[in-house]
Amino acid sequence: MNDELVIGLVSISDRAAGGVYADAGIPSLEAWLGRALASPWRAQTHLIADEQALIEQTLISLIDDCGCQLVLTTGGTGPALRDVTPEATLAVTHMVLPGFGEQMRQISLHFVPTAILSRQIGAIRRHAKGAALVVNLPGQPKAITETLEGLKGADGKTIVPGIFAAIPYCIDLIGGPYVETNAEVVSAFRPKSARRPGQ
Repeated sequence: MNDELVIGLVSISDRAAGGVYADAGIPSLEAWLGRALASPWRAQTHLIADEQALIEQTLISLIDDCGCQLVLTTGGTGPALRDVTPEATLAVTHMVLPGFGEQMRQISLHFVPTAILSRQIGAIRRHAKGAALVVNLPGQPKAITETLEGLKGADGKTIVPGIFAAIPYCIDLIGGPYVETNAEVVSAFRPKSARRPGQ
């Protein structure tokens, strides 16, 4: 099995895709993953508008054609009429993992009461060659980092775990590569039986 994790990064924004302003979602994700991941990875990136059919097509292509085992989207998860990322994700996936959305909202509620308006989800798409985890993240770079990494106290200890702590084991379970992280950024959690020797 190839040990390289292929990650799809999709920034969903009408204005950024239209050139009104520079996209901040993909650069933020790439920078965070560069700090967090200790095993080989590469990214496939797309900046697209808030169009459900386009989002669905992009997710399918990244997973089925490009072989992504993980897809992280940013943007389009609020209650505005143009926010259709969760609907597009649900349309092309087969299994919802509600804990991802629950944990992201729990983290964000430490900062803003409007976190209850967010509709982020995590779900799995199966295809002929395997499966992939799709996670809808918030749109703001600060919120992206907070939800992935979690909340830490002044002593650096984790107060509320970020969602990425669970992602490597999820990728194990759906047949993807063994992903390792830099513990100073985020510690990947696995049951003892799932850890490789020396971990």
